[in-house]
This record gives sequence, structure tokens and C-alpha cells, in this order.
Amino acid sequence: MNKNRVIIGLFLAVGVAILLSVYVYRAFQQASAVRPIKTQQVVVAVTPLPLGTRLDTTNVRTISWPGDAPVPGMLTTVESAVGRAVITPVVANEMILESKLAPREAGAGLPATIPEGMRAISVAVNEVIGVAGFVTPGTSVDVLVTGQIPGATQSGAQYVTRTILENIRVLAAGQKIEQDKEGKPQTVPVVTLLVSPKDAGTLAMASTEGKIQLALRNTIDGQTPAPVPVLQATVFGSGAPPVTPSTGRHIVAQKPAAAPPPYTVEIIIGGKRENKSFPNE
Repeated sequence: MNKNRVIIGLFLAVGVAILLSVYVYRAFQQASAVRPIKTQQVVVAVTPLPLGTRLDTTNVRTISWPGDAPVPGMLTTVESAVGRAVITPVVANEMILESKLAPREAGAGLPATIPEGMRAISVAVNEVIGVAGFVTPGTSVDVLVTGQIPGATQSGAQYVTRTILENIRVLAAGQKIEQDKEGKPQTVPVVTLLVSPKDAGTLAMASTEGKIQLALRNTIDGQTPAPVPVLQATVFGSGAPPVTPSTGRHIVAQKPAAAPPPYTVEIIIGGKRENKSFPNE
């Protein structure tokens, strides 16, 4: 009787062990099973794309991207990117976003990089005006102009230097719209600046009627202190001419009148003649 109980106990133990093994096996299977991740296609660059490059089927492609991690402005088909130009440099395998593309009708090259409502205007430069060639695409400059004060006569011409534009971005140097990767200077005959329509007229007048000078500035310096004009008399004289309180006009210093020439008297003493000069007061 005891022997039967032992046998029954063994069968029960084996059965429980088998059930536990099956349970643990299935639990491990469920824990190790990888849930499939939903993906979607996004457009990326095949090679580095310089500023103004028009996209086509050879320089963009699609890759898989997690469907639960969308990026605002991402493109999902090559067709949605083809024919548009990039308005910022793009590196290889970088995602092409809507914010990095110009409208399809904007074309390619420099025109595509000009924001709506802005203008690109070119000015002639040399090594001095172009700050020894360091005025390159992507840098920022102030524009100064030196010209004659209106109303001044040619004999008494007075000149003034004014800062007419501040924190202006350089779009191109010569025909290059990309900055040298090593920051090397570029000696070019013209630079192209990004300005508003009003500033474009101001710059055109300044370059025609006066002499312009570019002042290179730090690209992260957004201050516009509006420097005061510098008069010729301030630099080459003792200071600006005094201003009368009543009229506000500059007083031009008058040269002292020349003294009248002395008069001469001939004196005869005996047979001797002598000329003597006397001041004519």
C-alpha cells in the first residue's frame, strides 16, 4: 500500500514538474519575442549638398524611420523633394526637411536662397573694402559710406562718414555662395549682400554718390548701436565747428584781415635823400 502511494506521488511530482517547465518555457518565449516596429520612409541626402543645390533622384533617397517618432517637416517621398533647392548646406544622410527647401517655383542657385520680401544687391569691392578678402559668404558686415555734405561749396567741401546699414548678411563673394571650409580669404571684385528693398536703394545711392567701406563683424553679434556720423573736421581738425544756440548753424571761423601796407616818406636833409616807412594804422 505504501509502495503504491510512493508511485502515485512520483507521478504527481513528475506531472507538476512538466507543467511548470512548459509554463516557464512559454513565459521565456513571450519575454524574448520582439514586437515588430512600424516604420515609414523619410527622404535623406545621398551626398553633401551645397547651398542652392537643386534636388533630383541622384542626390536624395529614402530610408526607414520609426513610425512613432515623426520629425516635423520631414518628407516621405522622393517626388516631394525633386525639383526644389536647398537653402542651407546639407550633409550626407541628413534628413531633408521642409524648412531646408525653397519653394519649387523659386528655382535653384542664389535666387532660391533669397527669402521672400528681401533683395540681393552686389557692390564693387577691393582688398581694402572687402576687409582683405575675409568678407565671404555667410559673414555679416556693416556698410559705411563717405561723401560730401550737401550744400557745401567745392572750395570749402566738408565730408562725413555714416554707417548706413548694420548686420547685413553676405550672400556671395564673386560667384561663390559657399564659404571656404578652412576659412581662407577670397579676393573678389564684388560681394552680394542680402538687404530689404529700402536698404537696396540706400546702398545703390551710397555706392554711386560716395565711397563705401565694409566693416566685418561677428556673425553672432546682433547689436545695432547706430554709430554717430563722423565729420571731416572731427578727424582732421580740433573738433566740430561750434553751433550757435539761436540758429543751430555751424560758425565758420573767419581768417583775420590782412594788415594794410606801410606808407613810405622821402626825407631830404641837405643834399641827402632818405626813404622811411611808417605803419599804416
